[in-house]
Amino acid sequence: MNYAFPPAPIITLDAMSSNPFPVRRIFCLARNYPESGQEAVKPAEPSFFLKPPGTILQNNSVLPYPPGTGALSPEVEMVVALHKGGRNIPADKVDYDYVFGYAVGLDMTRRDALDAAIAQGLPWDKAKVFDHSSPCSAITPEFYAGNIASGKIELKVNGELRQSGNVADMLWKIPETVHYLSTRMELFPGDLIYTGTPGPASPVVQGDVIEATVAGLEPLVITVG
Repeated sequence: MNYAFPPAPIITLDAMSSNPFPVRRIFCLARNYPESGQEAVKPAEPSFFLKPPGTILQNNSVLPYPPGTGALSPEVEMVVALHKGGRNIPADKVDYDYVFGYAVGLDMTRRDALDAAIAQGLPWDKAKVFDHSSPCSAITPEFYAGNIASGKIELKVNGELRQSGNVADMLWKIPETVHYLSTRMELFPGDLIYTGTPGPASPVVQGDVIEATVAGLEPLVITVG
């Protein structure tokens, strides 16, 4: 087929002992961990926003400091990769039938823009969606990782601990999150879900080395350029 111009290349992530994983969409959960020092209160519905696959940045890459911010903040998240989609997916079918595997991701955020958007009741797109704003490690397939329902999740900058938690503390768990999303829109193979971040994030500067980890998964290491 002839196109008006060459179509964009397919964005992929490496996957252990598997062919590359093609990324279709990125769903990002917001406020999916209890706030530090406060009682966990699960919201009636999860909050989420979307990022395009072109925001993916591969592991061990340099992330150019984006324009329009003086407070670039990394947020460590466990990433769920789907290899099967559909509508109204039963929660009890998710773990083994729909999850391809898991990875470590960073939801890079223009924190100053986010604070302004929240204060004014505006959408978060300007704060969340920009070039290279979704770094992600290679995917560990579910048959290697097992069903990850708990495990330490951490973020270090230049070796200093910035964020720490346990994925067991997620307010909306993976099966019910996939079920909920599938009741609002059709899910597809290649969809990624960034499952939220534990605790507050703080800004990074040029030259900082960010290391994001989830127990049992390949670490994600990014340098701010």
